[in-house]
Amino acid sequence: MKYISTQGGISPVSFKEAVMMGLATDGGLLLPESLPSISDSRLNQWRNLKYQELAYEIFSLYIDDIAQNDLRELITRSYSTFNHPEITPLVQLNDIHILELFHGPTLAFKDIALQFLGNVFEYLLQKSGSTMNILGATSGDTGSAAIYGVRGKKNINIFILHPYKRVSPIQELQMTSVLDANVFNIAIRGTFDDGQAIVKAVFNDIDFKEKYNLGAVNSINWARVLAQVVYYVYAYLRVCRAADTNVVDFSIPTGNFGDIFAGYVAREMLGREKISQLILATNENDILSRFVQRGDYSKSEVVPTVSPSMDIQLASNFERYLYYLNDADPIKTKTDIAEFASEGKLSFDDTAFRRIQTDFSSQRVDESETIDTIRKFYNNSGYVLDPHTAVGVCAALNKKRANVPVVSLATAHPGKFGDAVSRAIGERQLPESLKNLVGKKTRCTVLNADLREIKEFVQKNAIS
Repeated sequence: MKYISTQGGISPVSFKEAVMMGLATDGGLLLPESLPSISDSRLNQWRNLKYQELAYEIFSLYIDDIAQNDLRELITRSYSTFNHPEITPLVQLNDIHILELFHGPTLAFKDIALQFLGNVFEYLLQKSGSTMNILGATSGDTGSAAIYGVRGKKNINIFILHPYKRVSPIQELQMTSVLDANVFNIAIRGTFDDGQAIVKAVFNDIDFKEKYNLGAVNSINWARVLAQVVYYVYAYLRVCRAADTNVVDFSIPTGNFGDIFAGYVAREMLGREKISQLILATNENDILSRFVQRGDYSKSEVVPTVSPSMDIQLASNFERYLYYLNDADPIKTKTDIAEFASEGKLSFDDTAFRRIQTDFSSQRVDESETIDTIRKFYNNSGYVLDPHTAVGVCAALNKKRANVPVVSLATAHPGKFGDAVSRAIGERQLPESLKNLVGKKTRCTVLNADLREIKEFVQKNAIS
């Protein structure tokens, strides 16, 4: 399997090259040359596989330059850090299935991809004898998951930007309490979108990127998306077996389009007659729901909410979907991205809009609805949702179709967002791993959301 850029400016590269490249050198995002189609017979063979076994089968379709035994060992090591034997267990409550994606070391769905990516980075660097400086931006959960994925690993330094005082206190502690010498937390005076723009600008400075061996952990890295595809297939197989069905819908709370794009890839692999509806759920930062509902992809101001990991107006993975929407035309995709960068909006013709509405349904869930969903779900079932998961559950309940099971992705443990949970049910849900963070020594540098300042900090602290 080879990988190409959404903007068409590079020759096809291998999986290992794609992982280390992160962002394509032409400024585009990397995608496989083709998406494999899974036959009914193969899917039936996968029906009873454990999560790690299914991950191996799916990864093997996209990775042909890592030895099979090495790939199996990387998968085993990556998921050995999870506290549930099923890795991503399903819980059926009321009319929906909750897919719990928060059983990794930082209690968020990002662990599923970043534990694997951290081990892949270490494996490839050991093979080549080289070093890497990871640079990423986070709206909350990616940062801690990335840090926990590479903390203490040889030949790697990691620099994570988060918006100053715009993540939850627990999210901040999960990052800043990691004192390993190879971890650098940077709080920027600005929004996540500011941080993401800085990271992309740094990666587009090819000389700087190559001089400091920069690597990417944001979902611009294809390996992140690939790892997330697995739990869609896993959940599909489990629900089909439990509900005696062959069709399943998914509801996905999303801000950066990465998680739902993984669902899009899974559906392309299995077929739309199996994964039918992908429900895109957003909070008040609704550029993606406006895109689906009205074809309105236009920037607006970021609004702080109780679901801060979704407080995003510039979805970095959107370009991957745009490439497919443009019928795999890299020139049109590059033109569209340049237009959005200059005008702050994109428009779509009737044909494209009809396709968008075929690909997704969507709902915007505001803060009062989020809190109300946490409260009602708890009163009805005793189950506590985190605010991001509540956005997805609210959309799932409103969009649920008769006789079609719906899986709603639970993206984080409710203990990470105690203020929102307390508003909804009058109490906090704080597991021991999070309680132990309180009072810990922390380390963080506060900088302006300024490209020059960030580059100077990286230069000063980079591993060579």
